[in-house]
Amino acid sequence: MKVLFGDFKTHYRKYKTEIDQAIARVLNSGHFILGSELESFEKDFAAAHGGGYTIGCASGTEAIYLALAACHVTSTDEVIVVAHTAVPTISAISMTGATPVFVDIDPTTYLMDINKVEALITPKTKAIVPVHLYGQMVDMQALLKIAARHKIPIIEDVAQATGASYKGAMAGTLGEYSAFSFYPSKNIGAFGDAGAVFTKNKEQFERLLMLRNYGQLKRYHHDIVGINSRLDEIQAAILQCRLPYLKEWNYKRNEIAARYNNGLSVLSDFVRTPAVHPDNEHVFHLYVVQVEERDALQNYFLDKGVQTLIHYPTPAHMQKAYSYLGYKNGSLPITEHITKRILSLPMYPELTNEQIDLVIETTHNFFNERRTKLTLITANNTAQAFGQTSNIVAAH
Repeated sequence: MKVLFGDFKTHYRKYKTEIDQAIARVLNSGHFILGSELESFEKDFAAAHGGGYTIGCASGTEAIYLALAACHVTSTDEVIVVAHTAVPTISAISMTGATPVFVDIDPTTYLMDINKVEALITPKTKAIVPVHLYGQMVDMQALLKIAARHKIPIIEDVAQATGASYKGAMAGTLGEYSAFSFYPSKNIGAFGDAGAVFTKNKEQFERLLMLRNYGQLKRYHHDIVGINSRLDEIQAAILQCRLPYLKEWNYKRNEIAARYNNGLSVLSDFVRTPAVHPDNEHVFHLYVVQVEERDALQNYFLDKGVQTLIHYPTPAHMQKAYSYLGYKNGSLPITEHITKRILSLPMYPELTNEQIDLVIETTHNFFNERRTKLTLITANNTAQAFGQTSNIVAAH
């Protein structure tokens, strides 16, 4: 039996009828851009987040960019963000011309270390982008207090945490803006690139509508400089038929995480399972463990037919593309330490108990083999040392 890291084919087959009907509805309508499907999804997605406004766009990356642009972030500004995230988060900042300023992460949750944020704020700081990584939220209460003191807008990166909550507040509802990704692997995914920006402010909403559509509200009347970042009708229709399943899928992800936690608990000396902050409701977009022998374990999994990934092996501040920022090895010690040890295990709602148990069993086998080898090495070293001692005694 093989265990894929993600299985889009199985997922599609399970919901094939609804998805095919949604696509056919769009094709038969002959309306493919900025139509009723998008409008319906935007309204329902906003309602699912307690009311407000949703602006569908072409990707999660452009969702962050649009939110930054709505905050008037330009090339003279700085944006505080973590380096431990998917590079698209940083790409969006670069698209504005602004400078990303990296803050280190908490060693337990791997999220933005709020205690280190305020020291990085300068007169150039125009926004803070907390990344709700792996499926749980940053300590937003503490971050909001800092942002309020300095009058800096917060743009939540919710790409990996749709449906998560913090002290009862849903991810994406606490910042001035929030950016969502509907990349196929996300907790609610489209069948291609797709994203959205959420806000509770009507004026911000109207500005975002223009920004995503060449700066126009009325056709051929361009009031501001905008871009083309529109969520097409087919993707909107697919998302619309999938939105009602989000809670069910997130619940299933939590069940899978609980099974992993239980099965790996006896390996606590070797495997650190995900830490969930008590104020958070985690939605486990990813199930990320921390181990000493990460690369060896990943290769062992591969040999046994289990696919794993690393999210993310090289933090943004150590990427060649961002070398111009001047960060060096040791600039973000926690980030650099963690990224050498983390491994993402398979996590998606269609995983079977048999597949989960195979991942757990394979992990046990790896460390049991390591224990056996270590015991043999120790025994051999002891025997050699004893033999040398005996020879010395005999010589005297």
